[in-house]
Amino acid sequence: MNPHETQELMDFIKQIRDRFDLTILLIEHDMKVVMGICEHIWVLDYGVTIAEGDPEKIQGDPKVIEAYLGEEYLQNA
Repeated sequence: MNPHETQELMDFIKQIRDRFDLTILLIEHDMKVVMGICEHIWVLDYGVTIAEGDPEKIQGDPKVIEAYLGEEYLQNA
């Protein structure tokens, strides 16, 4: 999807969630979408949960950073 379509999808999912007071399970790799929609996140690495929490906690979690950006990133950060 292009950026405009991505934003429309995010807005649509938020509208459904809020209008019908639903919990939505989202499986997604686009971090802009995940961080823009989710209130609570579980991060899996090879099928194992390595982190759980709100978007702010997930963004700063060293296990998540290492799993998705690599150990070298952590050493140079």
